[in-house]
Amino acid sequence: MKAIRIEQYGGPEVLRRVDIGIPSPGPDEVLIRVGCAGINFMDVHTRQGKYRESRTYPVRLPVTLGMEGAGEVVQTGSNVTSCERGDRVAWCISWGAYADYAVVPAARVARIPDAIPFDLAAAAIFQGSTAHYLLEDVARLSAGSTCLVHAASGGIGQLLVQLAKRRGVTVYATTSSEAKAEVARAHGADHVMLYEDGGFADRVREATQGRGVDVVFDAVGRATLRDSFRATRTRGLVVNYGSVSGSLNDLDPIELGEAGSLFLTRPRLADHLADGATVQRRADEIFAALQDGTLKVEISGRYTFDDVEAAHEALESRSQLGKAVMTIG
Repeated sequence: MKAIRIEQYGGPEVLRRVDIGIPSPGPDEVLIRVGCAGINFMDVHTRQGKYRESRTYPVRLPVTLGMEGAGEVVQTGSNVTSCERGDRVAWCISWGAYADYAVVPAARVARIPDAIPFDLAAAAIFQGSTAHYLLEDVARLSAGSTCLVHAASGGIGQLLVQLAKRRGVTVYATTSSEAKAEVARAHGADHVMLYEDGGFADRVREATQGRGVDVVFDAVGRATLRDSFRATRTRGLVVNYGSVSGSLNDLDPIELGEAGSLFLTRPRLADHLADGATVQRRADEIFAALQDGTLKVEISGRYTFDDVEAAHEALESRSQLGKAVMTIG
């Protein structure tokens, strides 16, 4: 079968198209004929080696890239009862989707409705599950709450804005350009502003009569995190779920106290997909929102095995605003 693998860390040039044997599922795994694979920053980070020592995501070389996808179950392990051959499924946080076939732990697999095509399922499962747990489990936002979403024109940012609005939350959003600001507004953000080298915090304070927002969702990291503290209300929550601008390595916890006794967390999706029932519940809510029209996932990039390098380059240059997918089967 065809697969895109890396044998060393580096730039897009380390991506290799290879022919390897079709894997066999273990007792608690399923073999899936891949229809589409999602392409996202975790793939880029895997390629760059950011998980080389991670315990949460123990990805080691050599590895077939792609940690989310959708397709059809063709074989199940002896212990698997949650799905069967012929089921249409999607999954995330299991590497190997950049291939004709992938072996996936059954506990990571969610069945998808017939009305949801493979490309949409592959585009929605990881970022949708991420936005869902951030809102439901970490922030626990409800009607009347306020939040600030950084990188609101990006894949997860777009979903956070929409799902927060679906819950009656007032959404403040930041982007790096006016063009991206229009994307955030189109997805429902109430107040959109540019980063302004941290000036967004002053804009948020002004718009909230000095109070600040209840929760900040910060995937940017070093360039924004301290100003995110300034934008948060007393005893509010800052959720740092990414670090595309780099990590903040010199944070003294006393800063959280000085900023208003803030709570700071750095969660990861894997710890919020504890079992198959949780995986299916999150997927069901995302797919239901897609079907009723209250959630939209825009596929702005479509690629194949032959141009996956271009997909990675588009992600790293930030020119990919919506979700990218690779058509395989």
